[in-house]
Amino acid sequence: MDSAPWSDPPVTYVPSTVTRSAKIVVAGGFGVGKTTLIGSVSEVKPLRMEEPITQASVGVDDLRGTPEKTTTTVAMDFGRIHMAGGRLALYLFGLPGQARFQPLWEDLTEGALGCLVLADTRDLDASHDALGLLESCGVPYAVAINAFPDAPSYPEAELREALALDPGTPLTVCDARDRTSSLHALITLTEYLSERRSAALLESRR
Repeated sequence: MDSAPWSDPPVTYVPSTVTRSAKIVVAGGFGVGKTTLIGSVSEVKPLRMEEPITQASVGVDDLRGTPEKTTTTVAMDFGRIHMAGGRLALYLFGLPGQARFQPLWEDLTEGALGCLVLADTRDLDASHDALGLLESCGVPYAVAINAFPDAPSYPEAELREALALDPGTPLTVCDARDRTSSLHALITLTEYLSERRSAALLESRR
């Protein structure tokens, strides 16, 4: 067969420097800032699966903390970022916030290396469903308090108690709108995951 007179240009999905990749999920309650965080750090145009908020959500979704919110994630958000000098590609999957999407949470967390859980001090209870799922699935996680302008601040010890966090679980603060702040939250998670992996390797060699 004769070769085609044309050829497609090469497609580069990730930089040639990438040697490792990992799936990271971003979880948390409704309106906590998951879509915003992924959008602020993604180095590719983020994929957003959103639908307008309609009257059907009245009495179901709590908009008191985000009255200006007009859309909600109904499947997932997706973004990609490179870290460790371009050697590590993180694929970010944002979970929908409402508990009615829990079967989708379970699907999206499968194969995840870890999870960044966003929390809002105006409604810390909204994080418990996601935290409970991660505990039951055995997915390690870090928690980042998204610092909304009108949200109250509390001492770390009180936050840990309210969220029922283990002493070793990382807890940090971020502004999901700010790329640098969001990156620091992701770095906190990846460092924690790296430490866990190193500890597991050492234990296996004993």
